[in-house]
Amino acid sequence: MSARPPIPFDFLPPVAPLTVSSDDVRDGERVPEAHVFNDWGMSGGNLSPHLRWSGAPEGTRSFAVTVYDPDAPTQGGFWHWLLWDLPADTTELPTGYGTADAKPGVQGRNDFGTAAYGGSAPPPGYPHRYIVAVHALGVESLGLSPDTPANVVGFNIVANTLARGYIVPVYET
Repeated sequence: MSARPPIPFDFLPPVAPLTVSSDDVRDGERVPEAHVFNDWGMSGGNLSPHLRWSGAPEGTRSFAVTVYDPDAPTQGGFWHWLLWDLPADTTELPTGYGTADAKPGVQGRNDFGTAAYGGSAPPPGYPHRYIVAVHALGVESLGLSPDTPANVVGFNIVANTLARGYIVPVYET
């Protein structure tokens, strides 16, 4: 098995750090079953994890949250959650926020094809990392629809990021 690719943010221009934590998932620890996908042979709870963040810089006008698996057996990884246009005074999301009707915010289509959170669901073989990231943005709105392709959403998030923080839990079947 070849070495794991770096965390995708490692090659981008540096931005200020955000402090990100969760009552549900922890950096380097196994994703609990409550946050695992409930389809494709998986039987998890498919709940988005609780998230809390602090340290947004002056000029933050909104937030985005993403969950990305860089270890998926595809050329572009696998997007599990894309949420943006959260108001600038948001500092926490409860467990299960990532349902299709969650407001405020806009949810984009993940690589499961739904505009909601989709839990961990790697094929057997090796542990996958799930980059749970919070991005402080310098714009109030990205101006994107839920049907915007995930990579275009990611591009717009990165282009407008003032600060970022993340935790990276893991999961293996």
